[in-house]
Amino acid sequence: MKQVIADLDILDEKKAEAEACDLPRVTKEEATGSRRLYIESYGCQMNFSDSEIVASILGEHGFGTTSAFEHADVVLLNTCSIRDNAEQKVRNRLKHFNAAKRERPGMVIGVLGCMAERLKAQLLEEEKIVDLVVGPDAYRDLPRLIGEADEGQRGVNVFLSREETYADISPVRLNSNGVTAFISIMRGCDNMCSFCVVPFTRGRERSRDPHSIVKEAETLFAQGYREVTLLGQNVDSYKWQTEGEQENVNFAQLLARVAQVHPELRVRFSTSHPKDITDEVLYTMRQYENICNYIHLPVQSGNSRVLKLMNRTYDREWYLERAQAIRRILGEDCGISSDMIAGFCTETEEEHQDTLSLMELVQYDFSYMFYYSERPGTLAARKFADDIPVEVKKRRLQEIIALQNQHSLARNRRHVGRIEKVLIEGPSRRSEEQLCGRNDQNAMVVFDRKHYQKGQYVQVRITDCTTATLFGEVVEA
Repeated sequence: MKQVIADLDILDEKKAEAEACDLPRVTKEEATGSRRLYIESYGCQMNFSDSEIVASILGEHGFGTTSAFEHADVVLLNTCSIRDNAEQKVRNRLKHFNAAKRERPGMVIGVLGCMAERLKAQLLEEEKIVDLVVGPDAYRDLPRLIGEADEGQRGVNVFLSREETYADISPVRLNSNGVTAFISIMRGCDNMCSFCVVPFTRGRERSRDPHSIVKEAETLFAQGYREVTLLGQNVDSYKWQTEGEQENVNFAQLLARVAQVHPELRVRFSTSHPKDITDEVLYTMRQYENICNYIHLPVQSGNSRVLKLMNRTYDREWYLERAQAIRRILGEDCGISSDMIAGFCTETEEEHQDTLSLMELVQYDFSYMFYYSERPGTLAARKFADDIPVEVKKRRLQEIIALQNQHSLARNRRHVGRIEKVLIEGPSRRSEEQLCGRNDQNAMVVFDRKHYQKGQYVQVRITDCTTATLFGEVVEA
């Protein structure tokens, strides 16, 4: 099983360097099944989490995983549709898999996830390059569809559910480093941002039973995990309500329940929407030391007119007020990251400057930065002309990246000289003699290995930094 971070036109040094201690790219071999499964995941954290659900479902039907697709009986790509580059990567991989299939004709090849939902007919009927096309809400149907593919029948299930949350399935933690894990708390999205395909590929928003979420966190802690990330397209809109309103749980309350599992279990979450993040969430974060002091708060643009075209349902002033609330309640050291799109439809040079000026006001720790790529079927593709020349988009993106690099370095320099609590995630990719882990603000910290072990908390004095990474030395108790 393999993870791939899709190329989303993100020119972000922090992302690249931080991956030096991120989740393993290829997991260990699990040879317990009678058939071999290979999964390759692209895009967002939700896709990686979904792949673990798929592995669990198929594990119950006799599949073990392999890290080599050439040896697999079933090859699945869990895909992303947010950018055209992501889809092109998948198509290129399918060429490799189909070449392997010519050597082993019994191999079943399938596409899962958002690209499956968006391009079902094209992949299955027109191009005929896969045997299976399965959407994010239909993974329970995979055993049946694989059985039909074994008999030579192409299979498709892209039904979008209003109920499916996979709450009863214990994910196979093949993407995990044994220290950190994802917990999906909700699925789908109701926001309908004009540039985004997610509402069409993942369906309507629905929340998972809070008791199952807390139980999963408890199980993970008992298994030795020391950090969980609560996942949703918009976690702040999480809402669980039983009939007769006997139980109402919002995101702040869920966050508190998970934090109470154990003080040594770190809690993160992603992603927040600026229109929904509340002071209650921020005060809950302040109340519990084990809730990390970090928020991913995508802005997309710093200009109110462009935000309206994007259907983000907030304006520049609203966003800045929320950013100020974060700093006021959680302190100036709270890590804030963002997403930004350069060159959205009709964006003027002055409006681009508004994005740069907003960045100056917020001072993000890091950002995921893109230039606009039209996605067929979205509101923007139907209503607006993609009228900004590519060279202008790229130039604006480079200006955003350059400014973010300045801010990332300045924010990291604030840590130099401090002693910070770090959860060790594993060896640094650049040297087996060093370990790495994240601090409370989600910054990657690298230090000498010595006798320390993965999963330990250590106190590290920060001695140096780059735009992406902190360096330090462990301070003995």
